[in-house]
Amino acid sequence: MVLWDFDGPICRLFAGHKAERVAADLVEWLELRGLRGLLTESERETLDPQVVLRAVGRRHPGSDLVTELEELLTREELRAAASALPTAYADPLIRTWTAVGARLAVATDNSPRVARSYLETRGLAECFSPHLYGRTRQLDHLKPHPHCLHRALKAMGTAPAAALMIGDSVSDLAAAREAAVPFLGYARDEGKEKQLRTAGAEHVIRSLEPLLRMLRSGRPVR
Repeated sequence: MVLWDFDGPICRLFAGHKAERVAADLVEWLELRGLRGLLTESERETLDPQVVLRAVGRRHPGSDLVTELEELLTREELRAAASALPTAYADPLIRTWTAVGARLAVATDNSPRVARSYLETRGLAECFSPHLYGRTRQLDHLKPHPHCLHRALKAMGTAPAAALMIGDSVSDLAAAREAAVPFLGYARDEGKEKQLRTAGAEHVIRSLEPLLRMLRSGRPVR
């Protein structure tokens, strides 16, 4: 069983619809409602919309405000999915892994609706369906909490040691560790690789192409 993070290993979600613009729009949405004070200065200036959502979630857990803000972010992510760029070699790797009998799941902090929308446009949804596990309105279940990994493992009846998590962030690594799932880091640049290795990731690749070659040659990935 292979657990995939979505934004990074499968695609660059905000390649066209920029994440920093989405973050600024979420901050503006809060300010228009007189809620500027909910965020610190650094949170108001963040380039990551997840930072804004998590901050509000910590201060008003389970509130209607969080529900509205999460839905707003989901709509922006859906817009981004239309211009997302596939990660090099991700599509053929997913198809090849499926063809040789591996079971695949998505475990992401993005909305599962967004993952499904993107995968459908690439003709990849059937490689994962129905195993798309993502953000819920319980924001304390976002990574590094292993909630989405646990959901996938339970639904697919797989022991943690028999799975592999492919992720590109330190929070992916932490969630995999907590769930006792082996981890393979994907880093599209030197900075990402350094972050993962500094956090203790033993195996990090800069391209998915070696995995594809291994599968096509009949060699086991693990």
